[in-house]
Amino acid sequence: MARKTDDGADKTSADLKGLRVQIDKFDLQILDLLNKRSAVAARIGKVKADQGGEVFSAAREEEVMNNILAANKGPLEEVTLRAIFRELISGSRAIQKVQKIAFLGPEYSYSHLAALERFGEAMTYLRTGTIAAVFEEVQRKHADYGVVPLENSTDGRITDTLDMFIRMPQVKICAEVRLRVRHHLLANCEQTEIRRVYSKAQALSQCRNWLSKNLPHASLHEVSSTAHAASLVQSEPHVAAVAGRQAAVRYGIRILYNNIEDSPFNETRFAVIGLSDSAKTGADKTALMFQTTNSPGSLADALQVFKQNKINLTWVESFPYREAKGEYVFFLEMEGHRDDPKVKKALAGLEAVCDEVSPLGSFPAAKASEE
Repeated sequence: MARKTDDGADKTSADLKGLRVQIDKFDLQILDLLNKRSAVAARIGKVKADQGGEVFSAAREEEVMNNILAANKGPLEEVTLRAIFRELISGSRAIQKVQKIAFLGPEYSYSHLAALERFGEAMTYLRTGTIAAVFEEVQRKHADYGVVPLENSTDGRITDTLDMFIRMPQVKICAEVRLRVRHHLLANCEQTEIRRVYSKAQALSQCRNWLSKNLPHASLHEVSSTAHAASLVQSEPHVAAVAGRQAAVRYGIRILYNNIEDSPFNETRFAVIGLSDSAKTGADKTALMFQTTNSPGSLADALQVFKQNKINLTWVESFPYREAKGEYVFFLEMEGHRDDPKVKKALAGLEAVCDEVSPLGSFPAAKASEE
């Protein structure tokens, strides 16, 4: 009987060795194809440079990703393929040019995670202290692109971002990132020992019910970012932070509770900003801001333009215009690209009934990704 057991173990070991040989062979083939693909990407970069084209093309990258996902028959899942090809595209982009991406820091803040989701690891990341600084770095061409929060599904618009679009209308939206936000309670002490909870204002707001119920005796303190909140756990006793999983890993902090956000659908949408927008993909959105006369029905007249052209609006915000008391700027987003005939017609119609219309760019519509 012992002999049969040994024979079975030997066969299993031989089968495992044979499978690993296959894996090693495939890895070398993949490596060869990756380098061949990168060589072609380098040639594309040279053509772009000769023609004065942009290295980053949200439309083309979206096309590449959609082609891969449509051809996938498994067993790899979509989230895995997205991660693989995001880094492959990032590396190919870096061969053409290592671009600088500005974001609201520090590292492992949600803005940083959104930037990584869009651009991958091969870029140079430039952290800033404010949303205004992200816009300024892009406008001054110190950064090729910036990533700024636009709206949250729980708390709504990000006022600092909208204010900067008014101040710098030449900065355009060229892509978007939808990040499903999962907040965790990070602490190096027990729940009963927590006296203070740090986080960004929006994160505390998105977890207000959970914090009130589970930490009623702890005071809440706003800081510049969730990542900074996590760093404070290391230096102060009896404190906790509301932050993401990557921040916990980065600072070596224990996660006491997972997913403490009040809404399971909590999502933040980020705008990728640059000095030009994106080419047409067929699944696009167009953003703009406009002002109307302060008279009865003026806003209704503006919105009627989109109904007449059968264009669906995906986002509408009113925002106080700081240069004139009682005046408002309206931010609007619609389905379609600025080059679509009916979008062109709608924009022309809007200009006819508004005091001012400022397009903010057309860009591919994004799918939500996990934090």
